[in-house]
Amino acid sequence: MDTTGTVSRKDGYALLILSISLATFMACLDGTIVNIALPTISEAFNVSTSTVSWVATAYMLVMAGCVLVFGKISDIIGFKKIFLLGFAVFTTGSFACGLLPDLFNSLYWLVGSRMFQALGGAMITAIGPAMVTAYIPMEKKGKAMGIVMTFAALGTALGPTLGGILTQYLSWHWIFYINVPVGIIAILLGAKVIPKAVPRGNLASFDRIGAALVFTGLASLLFVVSEGQNLGWTSPGILALAAVTIVTLAWFVRHELSAKDPILDIRLFKNANFIVINLIIFLIFFSFAGINYLLPFYLQYVRGFAVSSAGLIITSLSVAMMVAGLIAGSLYNSTGPKKLAIAAGIILTAGYYLMTRLHEYTHAGYVVVSLAIIGFGLGLMITPVSNLIMNSVARTKQGMVSSLISLERFAPLSLGIATFNLIFIQGVLTLAAGVGITKESPKEIVMPVLSTGFDHAFFYSFILGIVIIILTLFIRQEVHPDYRDKPAESEASACLM
Repeated sequence: MDTTGTVSRKDGYALLILSISLATFMACLDGTIVNIALPTISEAFNVSTSTVSWVATAYMLVMAGCVLVFGKISDIIGFKKIFLLGFAVFTTGSFACGLLPDLFNSLYWLVGSRMFQALGGAMITAIGPAMVTAYIPMEKKGKAMGIVMTFAALGTALGPTLGGILTQYLSWHWIFYINVPVGIIAILLGAKVIPKAVPRGNLASFDRIGAALVFTGLASLLFVVSEGQNLGWTSPGILALAAVTIVTLAWFVRHELSAKDPILDIRLFKNANFIVINLIIFLIFFSFAGINYLLPFYLQYVRGFAVSSAGLIITSLSVAMMVAGLIAGSLYNSTGPKKLAIAAGIILTAGYYLMTRLHEYTHAGYVVVSLAIIGFGLGLMITPVSNLIMNSVARTKQGMVSSLISLERFAPLSLGIATFNLIFIQGVLTLAAGVGITKESPKEIVMPVLSTGFDHAFFYSFILGIVIIILTLFIRQEVHPDYRDKPAESEASACLM
């Protein structure tokens, strides 16, 4: 790894972590800031809710299809080029999202701009954990990852609130324009503090077949799970794309096993510890998806809270995540990742259990405490498992595995939403049939059934929480030889002197 700049070590570490954190912050902010403005955008262009949903869906599909690809490219040409190019594309795309739809009076320009923006989002999302592992000394990695996760939680927390304020008091365009100054700052900061890297190869031998297969397979998968409910799970389009998903992903796995320089090294999964840690990350976000998606409906439909009040209640989760992220970073080296992960799993599962006890008269304070416990468990868990998986692979595969972590963060959320929505609907229908509910049934009968339906869905998060605790017991701290017996100070010097 080449040296860069004349930045001092102390300032260099802080500015580098800030640069990485800005990337994570923007990716998480953009994932939550847009949805709240969709009804306003729908009215502005006079389109249906299903049509306007493509503003969010198109972004998600491109992100899912590209994140592994850009992770691999960063391993070849270096993180700095991908980071700077990613923010340049993301910032340009954000500006286009605010300007072009009105200029051409078409929603399709917004959807197209969102897809372009997603290319940049995939670049900056793919390499965050890898940059922490590559550039931060071993004894500082836990704290650095904790700070990065805190910024991620902050972006998630601010998204709905900031999006609502900007849409209400300015216009929906500003949910995109706000990315522009932050993107410019990130580019200037990244150009100054991110170390240059010696390319490890060239793109001539890049696995283009693997890239095409993984893009098609993952994009098709997320389209199926996100649109299956609206279009019908047995509709010809959904069934066709489900078949495309199975064929292309199976072909991708077979191709990667024989590829000279694969997009994703499938052989990494021969390591049982690698499988366990990845499974934990997947289950964390899959189980959380049920709470994250269904709770706003419970708060508004069962408890009768206004949208703004429900949003404030849910913010308690992100606040707890931020606090736990900082604590996890401080405790990582002293307690060890395994103990931290076990404790986090227990706390997370306890929060999930509390969510199974909701009813139509549950006090708002109970919900806030339950969400805070869940958020604290999530914040405490992400730092150790992210560090464990990044430290277990060679430097040449940091971008690859970093992008895998990113994929395992947002793809399970989409899968979880579809799964828990089905669980909730089927649970309510079964309960309603059992008590003979009709359209004319009084509210005092309907509300308990709805409340029980939410409890039924949240119970599956609790079961998955128990599975997560069990999996944490099998975690091993494996450090790749690339990071062993190498003084942290000399590693840092190679990056920042």
